[in-house]
Amino acid sequence: MKTLYLPLKKEWYEMIESGRKTEEYREIKPYWAGRLLEVRRDFAGDFQAYEDCIDIMKEDCIDAMERLSAKFKHFDVVRFSYGYTKRTMTFECKGITIGKGKPEWGAPKNKNVIIIKLGKRL
Repeated sequence: MKTLYLPLKKEWYEMIESGRKTEEYREIKPYWAGRLLEVRRDFAGDFQAYEDCIDIMKEDCIDAMERLSAKFKHFDVVRFSYGYTKRTMTFECKGITIGKGKPEWGAPKNKNVIIIKLGKRL
């Protein structure tokens, strides 16, 4: 089972724990591209390939990502921790995509983000 580990601040941890928040967001940045994207093997060590994917994600163009042979990695579950403590919770991962998130759940207004969709709590 492939697990994505994510630390959260108190506000977001408690919203997910209570069931009010069903998505987690990450900014479109090189760090998250490296963690969440699979890039074609011949581009794997090429920083420019990740930069191209980041530019494409900001434009919300999944088709263009596919032309670069980039796709989001598959994760079975997401394990959240309360900051960097031992307090954790685990959810099914229903997929990762790009889009506009809900500002009340922490997404910036009018900006694309990486959306990690959550399923049931395990």
